[in-house]
Amino acid sequence: MSDQYEYVPHRLLRKRVRDLPSGVEGELMAVINENVSNAGSEHWVELAYIRNASGREFTTAVGNIEPV
Repeated sequence: MSDQYEYVPHRLLRKRVRDLPSGVEGELMAVINENVSNAGSEHWVELAYIRNASGREFTTAVGNIEPV
């Protein structure tokens, strides 16, 4: 897999958000466009990095977040 990525501006950065599939809330720390391919062709996805109340960060698709 390639280590290619780029930061993407987002209107909810540093705001409280909810991950819709899990229901977990936290602060949106970054949105990163990452190359997640494991074969010859590239596959890019936008991932939201969210820090929950315990301080641990997790990722979800950007389309899965909403403001709290």
